[in-house]
Amino acid sequence: MELEPKRPTSKGPQATFTGDVWVDAIALPHEPGQRMVVSRVRFSPGAHTAWHSHALGQTLHITEGVALIGTRDGRVIEARPGDTVYTPPGEEHWHGATPDDFMEHLAMLDNGDDPATTTTWLEHLSDAEYRRP
Repeated sequence: MELEPKRPTSKGPQATFTGDVWVDAIALPHEPGQRMVVSRVRFSPGAHTAWHSHALGQTLHITEGVALIGTRDGRVIEARPGDTVYTPPGEEHWHGATPDDFMEHLAMLDNGDDPATTTTWLEHLSDAEYRRP
């Protein structure tokens, strides 16, 4: 067993996020065969991801604020603290804060066989896609 010191908070890059987003890595693989990655992600009001998908899916657990999670078919889920949202492998989606509130979630996923292909980042969503009711 070992205590791991907190890693520095990183700023979400503009290439994959709109607005101010901060990421704290919580868990990363340590041993061969391990794939689990967990991060705490904090979004300022109006901040959100670009469209993306995950090779092995993703689970989001909302811890603060109200999350918006959108899919290509136009559906937008509103999730609150304590809610958990699962996105299956390959489903293109986005997630972020509402325009008026901060939001924080735990993002949990497994690395793919090649960790570089775990998340496929796509285009930024339009204002109309983000503001869809």
